[in-house]
Amino acid sequence: MEIIEIRDEFIRLGQALKLAGMAGSGVEAKEMILQGKVKVNGECSLQRGKKLYNDDTVEFDGKKIKIKA
Repeated sequence: MEIIEIRDEFIRLGQALKLAGMAGSGVEAKEMILQGKVKVNGECSLQRGKKLYNDDTVEFDGKKIKIKA
């Protein structure tokens, strides 16, 4: 599991996918999310702007990241 460290209180889901290298662009991240391919804390998320906080996890295509603030 990869750790993504953030400086602010939260990061938005689309930004986290780009930062982790799971998506090459915001458009690609949006498509992945809207197609139901991304899970946040084990549940499918369809919100690109979903706020992720400390200890949240994101899963896509067998890869998993954890947010650390």
